[in-house]
Amino acid sequence: MNMGSNKTVDSELQGAGSKLGLEIWCVENLQLVSVPQSSHGKFFSGSAYVVLHTALLKSGALQHDIHYWLGKDANEVDSALASDKTLELDAALGSQSVQYKEVQGQETGKFLSYFKPCIIPVEGVYSSGQGKVKSPAYETRLLTCKGDRVVHVKEVPFSRSSLNHRDVFILDTSTKIFQFSGCNSSIQERAKALEVVKYIKEHKHKGNCEVATIEDGKFVGDAEVGEFWSFFGGYAPIPRDPPQQPPEALAVKLFWITLQGKFTQCGSSRLKRSMLESNKCYMLDGEIQMFVWMGRITSLTERKTSISAAEDFLRAQERPVNTHVAFLTEGSETAIFKSYFDDWPQTVAPKLYEEGREKVAAMFKQKGYDVEELPDEYDKPQIDCNGTLKVWRVNNGKLSPVPVVDQRKLYSGDCYTVQYIYSADGREERLYYIWLGNKSCAEDRDDAVSLTSVIVDSTKAEPVLARIVENKEPSQFFMIFKTLIMFKGGMGSRYKSTVAEKGVGDETYDDKKTALFRIQGTNRENMQAVQVDQVSRSLNSSYCYILKADGSIFAWLGNLSTTHDHDLLYGMLDLINSTWQPILVREGSEPDVFWDALGGKTEYPKEKEIKRFVEDPHLFVCTFTEDVGSQPGDLKVKEIFSYTQDDLTTEDVLILDCYTEIFVWVGHNSAVKSMQQALSIGLAFLKKDVLEECLSMDTPIYVVKEGHEPPFFTNFFEWDASKANMLGNSFERKLAILKGQTQKLEAPLRNSPSVHSKETTPTGLRRPSPTPNGLRRPSPTPNGLRRPSPTPNGSRRPSPAPNGLTRRQSLDSYTQRSTSPTISKSEISKVNPRRFSSPPVPRIIPSASSPDLRGADNKPVSGSSSAKVKINPSKDSGPKQELVNYPYDRVKVGSKDPVPDIDITKREAYLSEEEFQEKFAMSKTVFYQLPRWKQNKLKMSLFLF
Repeated sequence: MNMGSNKTVDSELQGAGSKLGLEIWCVENLQLVSVPQSSHGKFFSGSAYVVLHTALLKSGALQHDIHYWLGKDANEVDSALASDKTLELDAALGSQSVQYKEVQGQETGKFLSYFKPCIIPVEGVYSSGQGKVKSPAYETRLLTCKGDRVVHVKEVPFSRSSLNHRDVFILDTSTKIFQFSGCNSSIQERAKALEVVKYIKEHKHKGNCEVATIEDGKFVGDAEVGEFWSFFGGYAPIPRDPPQQPPEALAVKLFWITLQGKFTQCGSSRLKRSMLESNKCYMLDGEIQMFVWMGRITSLTERKTSISAAEDFLRAQERPVNTHVAFLTEGSETAIFKSYFDDWPQTVAPKLYEEGREKVAAMFKQKGYDVEELPDEYDKPQIDCNGTLKVWRVNNGKLSPVPVVDQRKLYSGDCYTVQYIYSADGREERLYYIWLGNKSCAEDRDDAVSLTSVIVDSTKAEPVLARIVENKEPSQFFMIFKTLIMFKGGMGSRYKSTVAEKGVGDETYDDKKTALFRIQGTNRENMQAVQVDQVSRSLNSSYCYILKADGSIFAWLGNLSTTHDHDLLYGMLDLINSTWQPILVREGSEPDVFWDALGGKTEYPKEKEIKRFVEDPHLFVCTFTEDVGSQPGDLKVKEIFSYTQDDLTTEDVLILDCYTEIFVWVGHNSAVKSMQQALSIGLAFLKKDVLEECLSMDTPIYVVKEGHEPPFFTNFFEWDASKANMLGNSFERKLAILKGQTQKLEAPLRNSPSVHSKETTPTGLRRPSPTPNGLRRPSPTPNGLRRPSPTPNGSRRPSPAPNGLTRRQSLDSYTQRSTSPTISKSEISKVNPRRFSSPPVPRIIPSASSPDLRGADNKPVSGSSSAKVKINPSKDSGPKQELVNYPYDRVKVGSKDPVPDIDITKREAYLSEEEFQEKFAMSKTVFYQLPRWKQNKLKMSLFLF
């Protein structure tokens, strides 16, 4: 059935969703009328509205979210009509939108994010014909503000009895606005309420009124406190808040809604996707949210009946008014909805990069712009890539410096610490990478994280730290290396020991072995040679390859490779060995000796590889518990919709999920104490996979500290560097802005050295200074300010501009010092790493090949005692007894030679540890700690479910 037929769509909705942003309609005289943009955000409590939000995704697709908002005094007829019109609008848009029911005072965060900082409903009914009415005398009113991310504003009786200790209140009088903060309200709630105060001052008072803030418990001796209480007839103590009972947990239930609007339960707790049939409508009754799911071949009448029945169900059950209801058509399910099902398949088609670019370009042309080609923003460097590079290999619990001539070579069996120093606005900035090879051992990985985290924690320059895994490197990593060769095997002692213990061959590259390299990159300043298995299935028609075998060098050109790819091939041949005389081989004309070197000719990919489009980022605020005894902590996240820079609150830790990489942003006044803990939060987020994106645990994780945000983070925001130059908590900062007193909270100018300062050592680190000043992350303006580290409240530093100086010394001009020390884990485990908010200590600078890690007393700084955030393990902890191992090909679904009498629900458990790691890219221990639904997803992708 074509649900998008215009015959069933209201004429007011014709053409809706074709422009970006908000479109709003109100029910008036039993008809929809369009609300002009000038009245967006003004809602009447006696009316019902339909709100459409349209956004353009980076994939080029339009995303529609539909809400119908019901005022507290709206009548049932108008409310039902708004609900019906929402369904009609969804049908007109192709039945792919998500629809939300919004009740005055209990709106969803997504809805409120459209109307920042808040909506304050007006008494009465909307009238499209009303002109400007002369305003009556200003009426004093009392408002309550709830929420630390989005604010629910509600007018309450103007009485002392309305006040309590847990909320924030606004007393709006004709000449002055008072904010009263309950003693049990949070800093973030108080800061958000100030945004409402500012809104009222600008829109109700035209900017002409005073503002006063009152703290709960402050004595009347203060003039403004006395003035506040005078409106209530004088001061009197506020009664103690009654204890709040946690909401009762409800069992998840699935109901089929019949054509007559009756409910038949068809599932509980553990739900299966097969329970949902495309010709029926269902209601999923969750703990705090209810969903109505409508099959794709149900009629509009059936859908209206099911929605009406669900609303009757809510009323009959006397559910709390804050129970949110969402309506989903098959194919538009949200991540939260899918999470209720154990086996929801991963069927989302990848959004292709080129296709998305074409859609975006077409939209620009439709708007009248002459667009021939959109720039490829993802291949452009966000920082100066002409800085200095240092590399250390993790070797038996120590960081051993890699000679400069070998810094362009990484081995899959090893782990590395990479320090990159670059210039921005005439100052030095630091970026550290932890690179983990695919075949590296767990001990080396743990040491890499621990050792590097401590180095970064003890560095005054407040660097950015990134954890990356082989084959998941971000493009920026390759850009700073410029040219890179990634070999099989390893040079570390633990890799060698592991190979010897297992009795397997050492794959480490040498001139005598056959080796196959895939060539990739964007230009000769950004190209890589990656050693792959020397078998023909490693080939791909989209790439060029170098095959070294039996004294011959073959340069293989795939049929889908370009002249650009060929230039990279020749450049890499010159880099590896300029004396080689390669034999040029085009795909399809290979000699027999070529295939013999690869073990024979077999099938390999011959379709063009198309880049996956970068997903739109999502911002989450994190709450987490510390470990208590033997009970591990837990991580909870909440998405912030329509996010801005102002959502980065100094008391919090937030995660920006960009799908291909994530950023852990750490506020200066947050509880996180170390880089290692921040990395643990990032890993916990990947494990939760909140948006059900099938995030890999190898996804790059960046840790960014407040005030030191690099351009490759700030480019996801409309960044205002001036906001980064303030001390104090969130409330103090916003109050200073509101009162025009920002200079009182500005940090003093930083006194860090220039890139060319003679006070820096050959490593780029500054020599000890008599004052504890540090390096700042500069802003695009020349007057960047800093937060003095000893101040407990802290401030934020502006982000750098993506400009810099030329490389002051090339990698090839470096010489390794023979006296360069290694850095061991035992050396740095004697002293705890400093907190983010603690003052840095003056440092003795080690030699040129050593990272910065010692204090003024020359005592090493520890890296092993940082707290970690853990996730409660799944109840499914794997098989209770040791099972016999069988090859993957015999235990997978559809095997030609299946093993008889195995537990088909635990096919993966019969794999050996090595084969399990190869297939799942994780150990069995890690796998069985994942949520059951995610275990099932991974097993399905490998035909083990």
